[in-house]
Amino acid sequence: MKFSLQRKQLCIPYFLFLILFVVLPILFIVFYAFTDKNGYFTFNAVVDFFTSTNKINVLIQSLLFSVLNTIICLVIGYPIAYILASKEFKTNYIIVMLFVMPMWINFVLRTGATRDVLTRLNISGGEHPYLATMIGLVYNYLPFVILPLYSTMLKLDKSQIEASMDLGCNRFQVFTKSIFPQSIPGVVSAAQMVFMPTMSSYVIPEILSEGKIVLFGNSIYIGFSNNQWNSASFMAIIMLVIVGISMLITRNFTEKEEGGRASRW
Repeated sequence: MKFSLQRKQLCIPYFLFLILFVVLPILFIVFYAFTDKNGYFTFNAVVDFFTSTNKINVLIQSLLFSVLNTIICLVIGYPIAYILASKEFKTNYIIVMLFVMPMWINFVLRTGATRDVLTRLNISGGEHPYLATMIGLVYNYLPFVILPLYSTMLKLDKSQIEASMDLGCNRFQVFTKSIFPQSIPGVVSAAQMVFMPTMSSYVIPEILSEGKIVLFGNSIYIGFSNNQWNSASFMAIIMLVIVGISMLITRNFTEKEEGGRASRW
């Protein structure tokens, strides 16, 4: 008797993994967020979050850090990715690997080494916590911008760029009308890979600012560490909501851009 697997059966291991390590943890978080220590239903965690000035300030500060880090990484990473994707560099993949190689080092060790380097440059977290934290965030998340942008730049339609130049467009017009619109999927992907991880980060601000800067990820970690499961779980739900909103916005933006590009053609 021969045994054959169907495509649906091949999805069973992934489905079980999804249930055990994604769905169940989220259900536990929702349960703890809307119950008290005795397991009774309550909105105490909700009221505590929205009436706490400290937690609201941490959320706003985390959003500002995330937006600023995303913008800085895009400003630095975009031209680097475009240069690396140019055919003039025959060893561009080696240069790309040089940007990715630091990611192979343990995250905590890499952050600690960054702190030591900044201290020698007189940019210690004790004296310049915001600057040190921002440098660490940009350093750690810049490769996550360069890599998707580089992959997108390799797929640029060179004939469209050449046609725009032949039609009399200057360099700025070629960039705004041809290059940048084609690279928007990479920009959106890079922004997604930087924005939310920055907001949920707690190792970088904890080490580089010497505990002076608290981001949303730090608050959630501190809450669970101090056995404040209910309030920390609700903050985790807030994080999930922000993730969902950001993904919805970027998805709609990408669909509109692709629809507009198709209509132009």
